[in-house]
Amino acid sequence: MVKLKPPSPFGHPQIMPDSRDPSTPLPPAPRAAPEPLAPLNPPTRFPEDPYFTHRASDAGGSAEGPDLWEDLAPTERAGYLTDLLSDEAAAFVLRARSKPFFLSLHYTAPHAPWEGPEDAALDHAGHGPGPMKDGGSLDVFASMVRSLDAGVGRVLEALGRAGRAGDTLVVFTSDNGGERYSYHWPFSFQKTYLWEGGIRVPAIARWPGVIPAGRLTEQAAITMDWTATVLAATGTPADPSYPLDGDDLLPVCAGEKDVYDRMLFWRTAGPPARDAARIGQWKYLKDEGKEQLFDLSIDPGERNDLRKKHPEVFEDIKKRYLAWDAQMLPRPATID
Repeated sequence: MVKLKPPSPFGHPQIMPDSRDPSTPLPPAPRAAPEPLAPLNPPTRFPEDPYFTHRASDAGGSAEGPDLWEDLAPTERAGYLTDLLSDEAAAFVLRARSKPFFLSLHYTAPHAPWEGPEDAALDHAGHGPGPMKDGGSLDVFASMVRSLDAGVGRVLEALGRAGRAGDTLVVFTSDNGGERYSYHWPFSFQKTYLWEGGIRVPAIARWPGVIPAGRLTEQAAITMDWTATVLAATGTPADPSYPLDGDDLLPVCAGEKDVYDRMLFWRTAGPPARDAARIGQWKYLKDEGKEQLFDLSIDPGERNDLRKKHPEVFEDIKKRYLAWDAQMLPRPATID
């Protein structure tokens, strides 16, 4: 197992493509390979509680219908969602098969609404749509994380029982920085921001016999790298018509390649729109109109603005960001 120095700069461009009216029914998108079990809506769109009721007002067009889907069909399940997903994933790993498999296990925990597995008796009808910023506590947050951690353990245990641990690459990571109950020190700000507290996330990769256990790397990386890494691990060439944005991380994780500098870019929809770029140790940040430059090798908390001290670095990285931004689709006006 190798840890990409926690919390590693894994993240993703936080452009939110789904800007539809939340009241408009959204059928499940077709998939090349059906997932064993999945909710359609993100937690903030459930009129009731996703962890226990598993229902949503726009689930397949029915009023507060089931929002768990199995092989593209709605299904009813009882139980805490984190446990349901973990159990389903473990069962999937244990299936008899003659071909390689790909399992994408996306937990909603520890996202709001703040409820652990012991909170089944609570009233789940009062959350309503929106960011759900009320409620919760450190104890509840810890309970949600323990449930997730135990679930990951069950999946890994199933992988061992199936005799596939040695030929399976396992990646654990997240999509963005934490929120109100997360511990971000020494990083600044949180989810939805492009400060390090919003884009640095945990990343762990495990592949016995390929990735040495206990390694730690400071390699800068981004979520899109996992696509290139998985393709490389399976010996699958990328489609030349669709060039990959990411790099294959296996050589670094395996200790076969030294840490190298990256050029990474982020932007968010507004308001306020935010921009960021990282080139090697340097980071350009524009937040609410204020532009700054940081040296992450000595200032990961982004406290010391070096824009005036290193104007040539600032202008170069900003120029590179603007060149990248010009190649992107128009920026959405708002985040839905």
